[in-house]
Amino acid sequence: MARVKLVLEYDGTNYVGWQIQQNGTSVQGRVQRALQELTGHAISVHAAGRTDSGVHARGQVVSFDAPLSLPMKAWWMGLNTHLPEDIAVVKAEEVDPAFDPRRWSRGKRYVYRVSNRRSRSPLRRHSHWEIFLPLNVPAMQEAARQLIGEHDFSAFRASDCQAKGAVRELKRIELTGAAGDELTLVVEGTAFLKHMVRNLVGSLVEIGRSKQEPRWVAELLDSRDRTRAGPTAPPHGLCLDEVFYGQGPREDGEDDE
Repeated sequence: MARVKLVLEYDGTNYVGWQIQQNGTSVQGRVQRALQELTGHAISVHAAGRTDSGVHARGQVVSFDAPLSLPMKAWWMGLNTHLPEDIAVVKAEEVDPAFDPRRWSRGKRYVYRVSNRRSRSPLRRHSHWEIFLPLNVPAMQEAARQLIGEHDFSAFRASDCQAKGAVRELKRIELTGAAGDELTLVVEGTAFLKHMVRNLVGSLVEIGRSKQEPRWVAELLDSRDRTRAGPTAPPHGLCLDEVFYGQGPREDGEDDE
């Protein structure tokens, strides 16, 4: 039985998130339904990460054990004929039978987008956090640089985060764009806590609104207190851009939300 790896792109607007839930349609449920329609078999699909309701993906990685032999083109183009227009397979390949998209991940890249123009944007409403007053972008960039490296990110984890520890390493955090236009925050790390990127964005925006100084980020890291940090940024500005892999599972044992 072959293990198949898919790379998925999806608009999360109409879904309760990746994971199957009782309160609405999930991306996982929709993919599994499409697989059953294609093959006639019930197939369980496992993902690299659980994106929340409204969060998008350009490079979500999933895997499953194929109950029958089909060419990779069928798992790609054939499966797409059974998926809605807001979910697509962009790549399919056979992988090691032991491959696990979450445990073999060596890191992820997330992208968060902010629309900072004075008027609302019909074209950005599902993909950007719209903030109408100009933000202090240099101050946000100064603050973001303090987050690079290995830190305890307890101040930026969700209150119901189930990860055993909060130490994570951010290898890249880069904010580009200009006040009054579009801002893009790119974050790469070895693993992430629940709502970690959205909480980081919420705190950086507090600095951009001049409610806090850039040094506040370092104070938050030292405090390890979520109640002192900024609000959680809206989910629709966030996109899982890419998942990185090496050969075999991670050895650090970090839990990734």
